[in-house]
Amino acid sequence: MFEIKRYSEADKEVWNVHVEQARNATFLLNRSYMDYHSDRFHDHSLMIFRNGKLYALLPANEAGDTFFSHQGLTYAGLLTTEHASAEDICQVFVAINTYLKQAGFRKCIYKPIPWIYQQQPAEEDLYALFKECHAQICARNIAAVIDMKHPPKWYNIRKSGARKAQEKGIHIEESEDYATFWSILNENLMNTYHAHPVHTLQEMIRLKASFPDNIKLYVARSETGKMLGGTVLYISRKVVHTQYISASEEGKQSHALDALFQNLIKIRYKDFDYFDFGTSNEEGGKVLNASLIYQKEGFGGRGVVYDTYEWEL
Repeated sequence: MFEIKRYSEADKEVWNVHVEQARNATFLLNRSYMDYHSDRFHDHSLMIFRNGKLYALLPANEAGDTFFSHQGLTYAGLLTTEHASAEDICQVFVAINTYLKQAGFRKCIYKPIPWIYQQQPAEEDLYALFKECHAQICARNIAAVIDMKHPPKWYNIRKSGARKAQEKGIHIEESEDYATFWSILNENLMNTYHAHPVHTLQEMIRLKASFPDNIKLYVARSETGKMLGGTVLYISRKVVHTQYISASEEGKQSHALDALFQNLIKIRYKDFDYFDFGTSNEEGGKVLNASLIYQKEGFGGRGVVYDTYEWEL
């Protein structure tokens, strides 16, 4: 019933049209976003056809004999339209497994799209993983997400911080000064984790140019105009996601991020369904960064898991 074809560059336009129509896709699954790091991953994305018509997509890459729903993305599950049914999606995974075994793969790693990013319920893939693949959860990270229609109260420490920042004259604005923010971000990540941002400054500027309505930088500035901190937001149809958050030492002392998120959550993006602060884990969820998630919970974030599944072929 279903036929599997490996994606090629010639399919880019068809792929992107389907992403726009999918009930569970965000701009991260557009090839113009996905391919920014094509030099780091050996792409093996799949296009699934039924009777010659495109039915679904699976963003993916390969590494040795393991097939990954794309490692370069936070989530990369099966992309379907509102016409997808549970029985069909089970058959899709049977076809995918047959294709992968014939291609010499021995193992699959799959990261479904969290439900908050779905425009309508789209978890038929999770059922198919259980029924057809006998998959097991191999990683579970927890994100702090605000239900913007029913937001919990802020912790007093966050409310107090926002008030103190306002008293100091800190103001919030959208900015194109990614270079200054990246300097703050790099310093923080090096001091705390001995790491760099996933994206280089040049990559982020290029992605921003490609997706100006989806990627935005908001910063907190002092009365003199000095940048004290900021956040890069990824904005999809229902969800505002904080891709990066960072403040300078002066910004931390001035509670700049409390003022920043008060503005973003309660004013600028109050009409969105969810505000996703992202995960606070290491080692596939086995380690919880308690202080980091506490800060996010202070703004009203509550738990949504980002799962990863695996199965043998």
